[in-house]
Amino acid sequence: MQKSFIPNSFEVPRFFETTDFHFRVLEDAVAELDYEAVMSSQKRLKGIFGPGTEWPKSNMTIEENIASLKVHKQEFESREAFAYSVFSGSKGKCLGSIYIDPSQSPSYDCDVYLWVRDDSVTLDKELYQTVLNWLQEHWPFSQIAFPGRSITWEEWAKELTAV
Repeated sequence: MQKSFIPNSFEVPRFFETTDFHFRVLEDAVAELDYEAVMSSQKRLKGIFGPGTEWPKSNMTIEENIASLKVHKQEFESREAFAYSVFSGSKGKCLGSIYIDPSQSPSYDCDVYLWVRDDSVTLDKELYQTVLNWLQEHWPFSQIAFPGRSITWEEWAKELTAV
């Protein structure tokens, strides 16, 4: 039997608030706002999950986005992975997303990916630092990988081939 991603006793937060950000479970209820954020930033987001990844496709439909968000919500509910929508502090604008996944490497507890829409890219470093602090202070992780950020894609590829 595979080791659990997080302890059963850990209560996974459904929301997190700071002055600048509001995180909430990524789900189909925010599909239109999420879709607009993704598609307005589609070119820059290519490869956010690694070199050669296809997401987001330039012709992605709202229906495909809804289906993807339903998968993220199901993974959240079953405690397999945790994805959050990032909204402005006022909660009026979808700024991006955060994905917290079981690590593909035995050296780390989780792999974290995040993105910010093009017109809010100046918030990228602040979001990264906010997420890092949140995970270190409020989650049961000691080794957190941010592939493409805290570890280069080249180093990450070596990490995964060493398994």
